[in-house]
Amino acid sequence: MENREIARLLAETADLMEIAGEDAFRVRSYRNGAAAVENHPENICELARQDPRRLTAIPGIGKSLAAAIEEICRRGSFDRRDALLARYPPTALELLKIQGLGPRTIALLWEHYRVSTVDDLERLCREQKLRTLPRLGPKLEEKILRSIAHYRQSAGRFLLNFADQTCRQIVEYLSDLEGIEQITPAGSLRRGKETVGDLDLLVTGPRAAAALERFVQHPEIVELLSHGSNKASAKIGPQAIQVDVRALPSDSYGAALQYFTGSKDHNIALRNRALKLGYSLSEYGLFTLRGERKVAGAGEEEIYRRLGLDWIPPELRENQGEIEAAAEGRLPRLVEFAQIRGDLHAHTSESDGRATLEEMVEAARAMGYSYLAITDHSKALAMANGLDEARVVAFARKVRELNARGELGIRLLAGIECDIRRDGSMDLAADALAELDLVIGSVHSYMNLEPAEMTERLLRALESPYLHILGHPTGRLLLAREGYAYDFERVAEEAARRNVALEINASPERLDLYDVRIRAAKAKGCRFVIATDAHHPRHLENMRYGVMMARRGWLEPDDVLNTLSWEELLRAVARR
Repeated sequence: MENREIARLLAETADLMEIAGEDAFRVRSYRNGAAAVENHPENICELARQDPRRLTAIPGIGKSLAAAIEEICRRGSFDRRDALLARYPPTALELLKIQGLGPRTIALLWEHYRVSTVDDLERLCREQKLRTLPRLGPKLEEKILRSIAHYRQSAGRFLLNFADQTCRQIVEYLSDLEGIEQITPAGSLRRGKETVGDLDLLVTGPRAAAALERFVQHPEIVELLSHGSNKASAKIGPQAIQVDVRALPSDSYGAALQYFTGSKDHNIALRNRALKLGYSLSEYGLFTLRGERKVAGAGEEEIYRRLGLDWIPPELRENQGEIEAAAEGRLPRLVEFAQIRGDLHAHTSESDGRATLEEMVEAARAMGYSYLAITDHSKALAMANGLDEARVVAFARKVRELNARGELGIRLLAGIECDIRRDGSMDLAADALAELDLVIGSVHSYMNLEPAEMTERLLRALESPYLHILGHPTGRLLLAREGYAYDFERVAEEAARRNVALEINASPERLDLYDVRIRAAKAKGCRFVIATDAHHPRHLENMRYGVMMARRGWLEPDDVLNTLSWEELLRAVARR
């Protein structure tokens, strides 16, 4: 079994334990174990097979969890999970995906009404029976109905990093064949959408058809949907994501890549432009209307050029003005991953991170970064072991000593992710914040405030003279929680006026800000930081997803603070 599947089973068991009202410490140990398994670089089942004692050497894995993991590797489940599933139906886990429901409320619903599915929950809310239970009321019913609608809208979608990793594995699997020239992802993955519905892979080369034969023999296929001479489709892996693989002749590769990349709206606008210019455009190529002579198709660039356009990067293809900009030669020079000089949002084991400062530094140095900001949580997040004023001051002193010694091979910024309280004040005293190089202000609580109150809360936070970055500015969790509501344009305008950068949080669960709001904020004069919010060294690699969001928001290198050199960054921070 893959590590992520073992981690999923452990995390689900923690959810079931929480619904059952079990000890919080035990629940947390399962969650920690799930994170440790998912982030471990070696295959956990292979370790268990070689020597089970090696499992307990992994931080976060004790003897009982190691025994559970061994059992999972043997039979795909373990006794603790089976006992909980006998008590609660598996569908109860789906309820945890509905914003506004916690484990205690789910247990209450089960006890009184035997609610175990989203349909049951929706019916209960519409019949106004939820309000009859202790601590529940009409407002919660309304919120849950909205959350159910959001959940159903996002059902069948997958996080960008999951889609990307699955795609990479399939490309590697198919690349063993001889006679394959190119295997290219298309669709919403190539455009860098936050979530992906399915995967499209285009294959060219003398033996492109053989790739389809190999694909349908993939060991993780759970359902074969179709298999023809030019296309094969299947659902792959435990998540059953649909993958379509197409074999193409080389002279149509560019046209097919353009067509299957989309978006639908971009393609419609492009085809209409082609018609006005006397062409027809399809996945097979660009043809003249008179005589149906093929004039382009092997490469995307020639198709756009024939239509009088600069080549449009995939991230911009949403019919949001990119065609007009390409016709007038004013497409932005989009920021690239190679231009990122450092990460400005990272956590360590001093709060809720999974690695020491030294381990995070080593990972940042391996990525070729010039600098890294360590930004552990502030004291409001007690469950995350947040730093109080004394620990903040001691940490800042430690960072300055490390920089002075120059032994790390990378520069450090002493930072904090400081909670923004309900009233908009910062979670730490001003004199402690003044000791730091970088302060990120983030909302982690009271997310259900009315829009006007949330707006005032954020505006007050921006008044802090020590705030440099507004962290994950909508608070959304993809496929799980909508962002909080507020007057975004008013807050962005004030952030620009006060020289506070907006974060593009590259964590695949957030990808916050997203494209529309990035463009709106840029129009107000905002600058941005692309940062991973890393809690483990491997999370630093998520930077590429944040760069995708920045590109979708039409950002150029000058819009992003962490494209600056160390000296330039210090001057920019000092101006705040």
